[in-house]
Amino acid sequence: MHKLREQGHRVVVLSNTNRLHTTFWPEEYPEIRDAADHIYLSQDLGMRKPEARIYQHVLQAEGFSPDDTVFFDDNADNIEGANQLGITSILVKDKTTIPDYFAKVLC
Repeated sequence: MHKLREQGHRVVVLSNTNRLHTTFWPEEYPEIRDAADHIYLSQDLGMRKPEARIYQHVLQAEGFSPDDTVFFDDNADNIEGANQLGITSILVKDKTTIPDYFAKVLC
């Protein structure tokens, strides 16, 4: 995430959360908080992945178009929800999925 930001890309996180998660999530994962330009938590938004409206909200708030957005998630339902909006969506299977994707795209 840091490398993408260094290259001028905006990096945001969209996470399904609940009231319990929001009390510890930012402190528990400081490396994600520090590497992201913005973190969207479903608890704060009142909607959850894979609802289309949560993806639409983030796209609009960030000024992103689906064509210029890449979404990574470890849940196939969330991938399908984003795909239905035309967002390039990659199912994360292990810690190599994201680096492998960018290695292929940037070559």
